[in-house]
Amino acid sequence: MRYLVTGATGFIGGRLARRLVAEGHRVVTIARDPGRAGDLVALGVEVHRGDITDRASLDRPMAGVDGLFHVAAWYRIGARDGGEGRRINVDGTRNVLEAMRAAGVKKGVYTSTLAVFGDTHGKRVDEGYFTPGPFDTEYERTKWAAHYQVAVPMMEQGLPLVIVQPGLVYGPGDTSSVRVTLHQFLRRRLSMLPERTAYCWAHVDDTVTGHLLAMEKGRVGESYIIAGAPHTLVEAMTLASRLSGVPVPRMRASPLLLRAMAGVMDVVGRFVALPGSYTSEGLRVIAGTTYLGDNAKARRELGYAPRPLEEGLRETLLHEMKELGLEPPRASGGPPGSS
Repeated sequence: MRYLVTGATGFIGGRLARRLVAEGHRVVTIARDPGRAGDLVALGVEVHRGDITDRASLDRPMAGVDGLFHVAAWYRIGARDGGEGRRINVDGTRNVLEAMRAAGVKKGVYTSTLAVFGDTHGKRVDEGYFTPGPFDTEYERTKWAAHYQVAVPMMEQGLPLVIVQPGLVYGPGDTSSVRVTLHQFLRRRLSMLPERTAYCWAHVDDTVTGHLLAMEKGRVGESYIIAGAPHTLVEAMTLASRLSGVPVPRMRASPLLLRAMAGVMDVVGRFVALPGSYTSEGLRVIAGTTYLGDNAKARRELGYAPRPLEEGLRETLLHEMKELGLEPPRASGGPPGSS
Protein backbone atom coordinates (compact mmCIF):
# COMPACT_ATOMS: atom_id res chain seq x y z
CA MET A 1 0.00 0.00 0.00
CA ARG A 2 1.05 3.59 -0.59
CA TYR A 3 0.35 6.02 2.27
CA LEU A 4 0.74 9.76 2.66
CA VAL A 5 1.76 10.76 6.18
CA THR A 6 1.70 14.44 7.14
CA GLY A 7 3.91 15.36 10.08
CA ALA A 8 6.43 12.60 9.32
CA THR A 9 9.26 14.83 10.56
CA GLY A 10 7.59 14.97 13.98
CA PHE A 11 7.31 12.63 16.95
CA ILE A 12 4.17 10.56 16.25
CA GLY A 13 4.26 10.99 12.48
CA GLY A 14 7.92 9.99 12.32
CA ARG A 15 7.33 6.79 14.26
CA LEU A 16 4.30 6.05 12.11
CA ALA A 17 6.23 6.54 8.85
CA ARG A 18 9.01 4.24 10.04
CA ARG A 19 6.51 1.59 11.15
CA LEU A 20 4.78 1.66 7.76
CA VAL A 21 8.11 1.29 5.94
CA ALA A 22 9.10 -1.59 8.23
CA GLU A 23 5.83 -3.33 7.36
CA GLY A 24 6.57 -3.07 3.66
CA HIS A 25 4.42 -0.10 2.68
CA ARG A 26 5.43 2.82 0.48
CA VAL A 27 5.35 6.12 2.35
CA VAL A 28 5.01 9.63 0.97
CA THR A 29 5.33 12.82 2.99
CA ILE A 30 5.83 16.55 2.62
CA ALA A 31 8.37 18.88 4.19
CA ARG A 32 9.00 22.59 3.94
CA ASP A 33 12.67 21.75 3.42
CA PRO A 34 13.15 18.21 2.07
CA GLY A 35 16.89 18.62 2.59
CA ARG A 36 16.28 18.36 6.34
CA ALA A 37 14.41 15.05 5.99
CA GLY A 38 17.45 13.00 4.99
CA ASP A 39 16.75 10.33 7.59
CA LEU A 40 13.35 9.68 6.01
CA VAL A 41 14.81 9.64 2.50
CA ALA A 42 17.41 7.10 3.67
CA LEU A 43 14.53 4.83 4.75
CA GLY A 44 12.95 5.06 1.31
CA VAL A 45 10.28 7.63 2.15
CA GLU A 46 9.27 9.77 -0.81
CA VAL A 47 9.62 13.37 0.39
CA HIS A 48 7.96 16.22 -1.53
CA ARG A 49 8.43 19.91 -0.92
CA GLY A 50 5.18 21.10 0.57
CA ASP A 51 3.29 22.61 3.47
CA ILE A 52 -0.21 21.83 4.69
CA THR A 53 -0.93 25.57 4.75
CA ASP A 54 -0.26 25.64 0.98
CA ARG A 55 -3.19 23.83 -0.65
CA ALA A 56 -1.56 23.62 -4.11
CA SER A 57 1.50 21.84 -2.71
CA LEU A 58 -0.60 18.86 -1.62
CA ASP A 59 -1.95 17.66 -4.96
CA ARG A 60 1.21 15.99 -6.26
CA PRO A 61 2.08 13.98 -3.11
CA MET A 62 -1.59 13.03 -2.65
CA ALA A 63 -1.94 11.60 -6.16
CA GLY A 64 -2.09 7.82 -6.29
CA VAL A 65 -2.00 7.12 -2.54
CA ASP A 66 -4.19 4.40 -1.05
CA GLY A 67 -4.54 5.99 2.35
CA LEU A 68 -3.84 9.19 4.27
CA PHE A 69 -2.62 9.74 7.82
CA HIS A 70 -2.99 13.42 8.70
CA VAL A 71 -0.85 13.77 11.82
CA ALA A 72 0.75 17.21 11.37
CA ALA A 73 -0.32 19.80 13.94
CA TRP A 74 0.76 22.92 15.77
CA TYR A 75 1.33 22.61 19.51
CA ARG A 76 2.71 25.45 21.55
CA ILE A 77 1.85 26.60 25.04
CA GLY A 78 2.02 30.30 25.81
CA ALA A 79 2.40 31.55 22.24
CA ARG A 80 1.64 35.25 21.97
CA ASP A 81 0.25 34.88 18.47
CA GLY A 82 -2.29 32.11 18.06
CA GLY A 83 -2.67 32.79 14.35
CA GLU A 84 -0.14 30.13 13.46
CA GLY A 85 -2.19 27.54 15.32
CA ARG A 86 -5.28 28.37 13.28
CA ARG A 87 -3.36 28.36 10.00
CA ILE A 88 -1.89 24.91 10.69
CA ASN A 89 -4.49 23.11 12.79
CA VAL A 90 -7.65 24.46 11.16
CA ASP A 91 -6.81 25.77 7.69
CA GLY A 92 -4.10 23.15 7.19
CA THR A 93 -6.47 20.33 8.11
CA ARG A 94 -9.06 21.68 5.70
CA ASN A 95 -6.43 21.81 2.94
CA VAL A 96 -5.31 18.22 3.56
CA LEU A 97 -8.83 16.81 3.66
CA GLU A 98 -9.91 18.75 0.57
CA ALA A 99 -6.85 17.39 -1.26
CA MET A 100 -7.78 13.90 -0.07
CA ARG A 101 -11.29 14.30 -1.44
CA ALA A 102 -10.05 15.71 -4.75
CA ALA A 103 -7.60 12.82 -5.21
CA GLY A 104 -10.21 10.21 -4.39
CA VAL A 105 -8.18 8.64 -1.57
CA LYS A 106 -9.98 5.56 -0.32
CA LYS A 107 -9.54 6.13 3.42
CA GLY A 108 -7.94 8.59 5.79
CA VAL A 109 -7.11 8.78 9.49
CA TYR A 110 -7.04 12.21 11.13
CA THR A 111 -5.17 12.73 14.40
CA SER A 112 -7.33 14.80 16.72
CA THR A 113 -6.80 14.85 20.50
CA LEU A 114 -8.53 14.37 23.84
CA ALA A 115 -7.90 18.10 24.32
CA VAL A 116 -10.97 18.88 22.17
CA PHE A 117 -12.95 17.90 25.29
CA GLY A 118 -11.11 20.49 27.38
CA ASP A 119 -10.91 19.94 31.12
CA THR A 120 -13.06 16.87 31.87
CA HIS A 121 -13.08 17.68 35.61
CA GLY A 122 -11.98 14.22 36.66
CA LYS A 123 -14.40 12.29 34.46
CA ARG A 124 -13.36 9.76 31.80
CA VAL A 125 -15.51 10.73 28.84
CA ASP A 126 -16.17 8.82 25.63
CA GLU A 127 -16.31 9.79 21.97
CA GLY A 128 -19.88 11.08 22.30
CA TYR A 129 -18.88 13.78 24.77
CA PHE A 130 -19.03 17.35 23.47
CA THR A 131 -18.23 20.76 24.86
CA PRO A 132 -18.15 24.14 23.11
CA GLY A 133 -15.60 25.33 25.67
CA PRO A 134 -14.26 27.27 27.42
CA PHE A 135 -10.71 26.18 26.65
CA ASP A 136 -7.46 26.99 28.41
CA THR A 137 -5.14 27.06 25.39
CA GLU A 138 -5.05 28.05 21.76
CA TYR A 139 -4.06 24.46 20.97
CA GLU A 140 -7.34 23.19 22.44
CA ARG A 141 -9.38 25.86 20.64
CA THR A 142 -7.81 25.25 17.23
CA LYS A 143 -7.90 21.46 17.47
CA TRP A 144 -11.57 21.70 18.54
CA ALA A 145 -12.30 23.78 15.44
CA ALA A 146 -10.40 21.35 13.19
CA HIS A 147 -12.28 18.39 14.67
CA TYR A 148 -15.83 19.74 14.80
CA GLN A 149 -15.86 22.45 12.14
CA VAL A 150 -13.67 20.75 9.50
CA ALA A 151 -13.27 16.97 9.90
CA VAL A 152 -16.74 16.04 11.17
CA PRO A 153 -18.68 18.07 8.56
CA MET A 154 -16.54 16.60 5.77
CA MET A 155 -17.19 13.08 7.08
CA GLU A 156 -20.90 13.85 7.12
CA GLN A 157 -20.55 14.89 3.47
CA GLY A 158 -19.10 11.47 2.63
CA LEU A 159 -15.36 11.81 3.11
CA PRO A 160 -14.03 8.31 4.03
CA LEU A 161 -12.30 9.47 7.20
CA VAL A 162 -11.71 8.05 10.67
CA ILE A 163 -10.72 10.25 13.62
CA VAL A 164 -8.35 9.10 16.37
CA GLN A 165 -7.95 10.94 19.65
CA PRO A 166 -4.70 10.36 21.57
CA GLY A 167 -4.15 11.64 25.06
CA LEU A 168 -0.71 12.39 26.48
CA VAL A 169 1.83 10.67 24.22
CA TYR A 170 5.26 9.89 25.67
CA GLY A 171 8.27 7.78 24.78
CA PRO A 172 11.85 7.94 23.49
CA GLY A 173 12.26 10.69 20.92
CA ASP A 174 9.63 12.98 22.41
CA THR A 175 10.31 16.71 22.06
CA SER A 176 7.32 18.03 24.00
CA SER A 177 6.98 19.53 27.46
CA VAL A 178 6.68 15.97 28.82
CA ARG A 179 10.34 15.36 27.98
CA VAL A 180 11.28 18.70 29.54
CA THR A 181 9.53 17.66 32.76
CA LEU A 182 11.27 14.27 32.77
CA HIS A 183 14.65 15.93 32.27
CA GLN A 184 14.01 18.37 35.11
CA PHE A 185 13.00 15.44 37.31
CA LEU A 186 16.02 13.31 36.42
CA ARG A 187 18.36 16.25 37.01
CA ARG A 188 16.62 16.86 40.37
CA ARG A 189 15.54 20.33 39.26
CA LEU A 190 11.80 19.75 39.46
CA SER A 191 10.86 21.59 42.63
CA MET A 192 7.12 20.86 42.85
CA LEU A 193 4.22 19.03 41.23
CA PRO A 194 0.65 20.21 40.59
CA GLU A 195 -2.12 18.53 42.55
CA ARG A 196 -4.94 16.67 40.75
CA THR A 197 -3.63 17.33 37.22
CA ALA A 198 -4.20 14.11 35.25
CA TYR A 199 -3.80 12.68 31.76
CA CYS A 200 -4.38 9.45 29.88
CA TRP A 201 -0.85 8.25 29.13
CA ALA A 202 -0.01 6.22 26.01
CA HIS A 203 3.40 5.19 24.71
CA VAL A 204 4.16 6.55 21.24
CA ASP A 205 4.39 3.05 19.75
CA ASP A 206 0.93 2.19 21.09
CA THR A 207 -0.36 5.45 19.66
CA VAL A 208 1.08 4.49 16.28
CA THR A 209 -0.57 1.08 16.58
CA GLY A 210 -3.86 2.86 17.25
CA HIS A 211 -3.47 4.77 13.98
CA LEU A 212 -2.77 1.59 12.02
CA LEU A 213 -5.73 -0.20 13.59
CA ALA A 214 -7.97 2.74 12.72
CA MET A 215 -6.86 2.51 9.10
CA GLU A 216 -7.37 -1.24 9.02
CA LYS A 217 -10.51 -1.69 11.14
CA GLY A 218 -11.92 1.73 11.95
CA ARG A 219 -15.41 2.50 10.70
CA VAL A 220 -15.55 5.47 8.35
CA GLY A 221 -17.25 8.43 10.02
CA GLU A 222 -16.33 7.29 13.54
CA SER A 223 -13.95 8.61 16.20
CA TYR A 224 -11.81 6.45 18.48
CA ILE A 225 -10.05 7.44 21.69
CA ILE A 226 -6.60 5.82 21.56
CA ALA A 227 -5.37 7.10 24.90
CA GLY A 228 -3.97 4.97 27.69
CA ALA A 229 -4.86 4.61 31.34
CA PRO A 230 -5.45 7.73 33.48
CA HIS A 231 -2.79 8.82 35.97
CA THR A 232 -2.23 12.06 37.81
CA LEU A 233 1.10 13.75 37.24
CA VAL A 234 1.93 13.08 40.88
CA GLU A 235 1.27 9.35 40.35
CA ALA A 236 3.38 9.28 37.19
CA MET A 237 6.32 11.04 38.83
CA THR A 238 6.05 8.82 41.90
CA LEU A 239 6.29 5.83 39.58
CA ALA A 240 9.23 7.47 37.78
CA SER A 241 10.92 7.88 41.15
CA ARG A 242 10.54 4.19 41.94
CA LEU A 243 11.87 3.20 38.52
CA SER A 244 14.80 5.61 38.45
CA GLY A 245 15.78 6.04 42.07
CA VAL A 246 15.45 9.83 41.78
CA PRO A 247 13.45 11.32 44.68
CA VAL A 248 10.02 12.64 43.78
CA PRO A 249 9.50 16.35 44.57
CA ARG A 250 7.68 16.73 47.87
CA MET A 251 6.17 20.15 47.27
CA ARG A 252 2.66 20.29 45.79
CA ALA A 253 0.96 23.23 44.12
CA SER A 254 -2.80 23.50 44.56
CA PRO A 255 -5.09 24.38 41.66
CA LEU A 256 -6.07 27.58 43.49
CA LEU A 257 -2.46 28.70 43.78
CA LEU A 258 -1.69 27.91 40.13
CA ARG A 259 -4.77 29.78 38.90
CA ALA A 260 -3.76 32.78 40.97
CA MET A 261 -0.26 32.64 39.49
CA ALA A 262 -1.80 32.34 36.01
CA GLY A 263 -3.68 35.57 36.61
CA VAL A 264 -0.48 37.34 37.57
CA MET A 265 1.42 35.97 34.59
CA ASP A 266 -1.37 37.05 32.27
CA VAL A 267 -0.42 40.62 33.13
CA VAL A 268 3.34 40.04 33.21
CA GLY A 269 3.24 38.24 29.86
CA ARG A 270 1.96 41.36 28.15
CA PHE A 271 5.29 43.03 28.77
CA VAL A 272 7.84 40.23 29.13
CA ALA A 273 8.47 37.12 27.02
CA LEU A 274 8.04 34.12 29.33
CA PRO A 275 8.98 30.45 28.93
CA GLY A 276 5.92 28.39 27.97
CA SER A 277 5.54 26.68 31.33
CA TYR A 278 5.52 30.04 33.15
CA THR A 279 2.94 31.74 30.93
CA SER A 280 -0.68 32.13 31.95
CA GLU A 281 -1.59 29.29 29.56
CA GLY A 282 1.19 27.09 30.87
CA LEU A 283 -0.01 27.47 34.44
CA ARG A 284 -3.72 27.08 33.64
CA VAL A 285 -3.24 23.71 31.95
CA ILE A 286 -1.66 22.22 35.09
CA ALA A 287 -3.98 23.90 37.61
CA GLY A 288 -5.77 20.68 38.53
CA THR A 289 -6.95 20.17 34.96
CA THR A 290 -7.74 16.67 33.69
CA TYR A 291 -7.77 15.43 30.11
CA LEU A 292 -9.36 12.01 30.48
CA GLY A 293 -10.99 9.70 27.95
CA ASP A 294 -12.31 6.14 27.90
CA ASN A 295 -10.71 3.91 25.23
CA ALA A 296 -13.35 1.14 25.54
CA LYS A 297 -14.62 1.69 21.99
CA ALA A 298 -11.11 1.38 20.51
CA ARG A 299 -10.48 -1.74 22.58
CA ARG A 300 -13.76 -3.29 21.49
CA GLU A 301 -13.78 -2.38 17.79
CA LEU A 302 -10.09 -2.08 16.95
CA GLY A 303 -8.41 -4.44 19.40
CA TYR A 304 -6.43 -1.53 20.84
CA ALA A 305 -4.43 -2.55 23.93
CA PRO A 306 -1.90 0.03 25.19
CA ARG A 307 0.84 -1.07 27.58
CA PRO A 308 0.77 -0.09 31.27
CA LEU A 309 2.46 3.20 32.17
CA GLU A 310 5.09 1.40 34.26
CA GLU A 311 6.32 -0.58 31.25
CA GLY A 312 6.48 2.36 28.88
CA LEU A 313 7.87 4.78 31.43
CA ARG A 314 10.70 2.39 32.35
CA GLU A 315 11.86 2.32 28.72
CA THR A 316 11.52 6.09 28.39
CA LEU A 317 13.44 6.83 31.58
CA LEU A 318 16.30 4.55 30.55
CA HIS A 319 16.49 6.35 27.21
CA GLU A 320 16.46 9.80 28.79
CA MET A 321 18.99 8.87 31.48
CA LYS A 322 21.33 7.66 28.75
CA GLU A 323 20.78 10.91 26.84
CA LEU A 324 21.66 12.90 29.97
CA GLY A 325 24.69 10.75 30.81
CA LEU A 326 23.16 9.53 34.07
CA GLU A 327 23.78 6.16 35.71
CA PRO A 328 20.90 3.79 34.91
CA PRO A 329 18.94 2.28 37.79
CA ARG A 330 19.53 -1.27 38.94
CA ALA A 331 17.21 -3.95 37.55
CA SER A 332 15.22 -3.94 40.78
CA GLY A 333 14.13 -0.40 40.13
CA GLY A 334 15.82 0.84 43.29
CA PRO A 335 18.21 3.78 43.53
CA PRO A 336 21.59 3.49 41.80
CA GLY A 337 24.04 1.98 44.23
CA SER A 338 21.40 0.49 46.49
CA SER A 339 21.43 -3.18 47.45
